[in-house]
Amino acid sequence: MGFRKWYFGWNIVAAATIITLLTVGMRMGMGPFVLPIMEDLNFDRTELSTMIAVGMIVYGMGMPLAGYLVERYSTNFVLRLGILIVTVSCIWTVLATHPFNFFMAFGVFLSLGLAFTSPVALTPVIAKWFTRQRGRALFYLSTGSMAGIAIMTPVLTIAIDRFGWQATILLFAAAFLLIIIPMTIFIVRDEAPEDTDELDSEKQNATSRKPALCLTWKEAMRTSPFWYITFGLFACGFSMNLLGTHGVPMLQDHGFDAMTASFAIGLIGLVAIPSTLILGALSDKMPRKYLLALIYLVRGMGLIALVMVASVWQLYAVVIVAGFVWAGSIALSSAMLSDVYGVKLVGLLYGWAYFGHQVGAMFSSWLGGWGYDQYGTHFISFAAAGVILFLASVASLNVRNHLENKKRLPKQTIEVSN
Repeated sequence: MGFRKWYFGWNIVAAATIITLLTVGMRMGMGPFVLPIMEDLNFDRTELSTMIAVGMIVYGMGMPLAGYLVERYSTNFVLRLGILIVTVSCIWTVLATHPFNFFMAFGVFLSLGLAFTSPVALTPVIAKWFTRQRGRALFYLSTGSMAGIAIMTPVLTIAIDRFGWQATILLFAAAFLLIIIPMTIFIVRDEAPEDTDELDSEKQNATSRKPALCLTWKEAMRTSPFWYITFGLFACGFSMNLLGTHGVPMLQDHGFDAMTASFAIGLIGLVAIPSTLILGALSDKMPRKYLLALIYLVRGMGLIALVMVASVWQLYAVVIVAGFVWAGSIALSSAMLSDVYGVKLVGLLYGWAYFGHQVGAMFSSWLGGWGYDQYGTHFISFAAAGVILFLASVASLNVRNHLENKKRLPKQTIEVSN
C-alpha cells in the first residue's frame, strides 16, 4: 500500500465518533430529563426508572439485531433505519399523554432506534478498516461516548431549562437527521482496502494479529473469553447508566444545584476524552487485559467515592480522577473480541456482548430508583456498582489465562496478540 498522508479510514472514525456522541449522549444522558418528566407527567421515580430500565434492555436487545443487519446488508442501511426510528419516536414521545404511549415511544422505540446507530453498528466497519491501529481507532470511537456524556448532559440541561423537555427532544431529533444522514452518504463505507492500514514493512506481522481459529458465532459464544468480556461489559453498563440516569438526581438530593451536578457528570466525560489518546496508544502496544482491569478497578472506587462527597471541591476531585479511566472499556472489549474471533464475527459477537452491557444498564436504572424510594439513600446502588466493577477487574485479568486453557475451548486453542 505504501505511505499515505491521510488514510480514509480516519474519516470513518471521525464520522462514527460524532454519531456515537449523539447516540450515547441521549441514551446515557437521561439524568436531566428525570425530574422534569416526573413533574410534568406525574410519574414517581420508580415508575420512570422502570421505563428507562426497560428502554435499556430494548437498547441491548437491538444490539445483536444491529450486528446481524450490518453483516447481512450494510452499515449505512442500519444507520438510516435507526435514524428513521429515532425521528418517529421523538415526535411520538412529545405527543404522548397516556403513560403506555409514553413508555412505548420513549422507552421502547427510541431505544431501538438508538441501538441501530450505536457503536455496535459502527464497530465492524472500523474493525474492517484498521488492523495495525485497531485499538487506537476503537478508542477514538469511544471518545464519542465520553464526549456525549461531557457535552450532551449540560447541553440537555440548558435546553430543558430554556425550552422544556419536549422541545429538547424535538431539537435532538432534528440534529440527528441533519448530522448523520450526510455522513451515511459521503463518509461511511463498508468496503475497506485489502491491506487496511498496514504499512508495507509490517504486512508480514499482520497474520500474527489474526485469530488462528475460525469459529461460528455459536461456537464462539461457548468459549470463556466471550463470557469474561461480556461480564465486564455488564459491569460497564451498570456503572455508566447508573451515573447517566441517577448521577444528577443523586447529587441534587445531596444538596448540589442542578448545574453543578450536571457539570460534574459532564466533566467525567470531558476528562475522559484526552485520556483516550493515551489509552488508545497503549492498547496497541501492551496486553489489553491489564488496561481493562485497571479501568474497572479505578472506576469502581470512583463511584463509591462519588456518593460520599460532601463539598464541591471533593466532587470535582473525584470526577476528575474517575474521568481518566471512564473511557476505554467498550473499545478494549470490542478490540479483544476482534483479536480473538476475527472481524467477520465481531459485529454479531459484540452485539451479544453489548446486550450484557444493557442488562447491567437495566438493573442499575431500576436499582437506583427503587433503592432510593425504599431506603432513602443512593449508597445501595452506587456501592453495588463498585463491587461489580471490582469483580469485572478480576474477570478481565483471567481472559488470556482461559485462552490458553485448551480444556475450556472447543478442540483447538485460539491465539491472540494481546
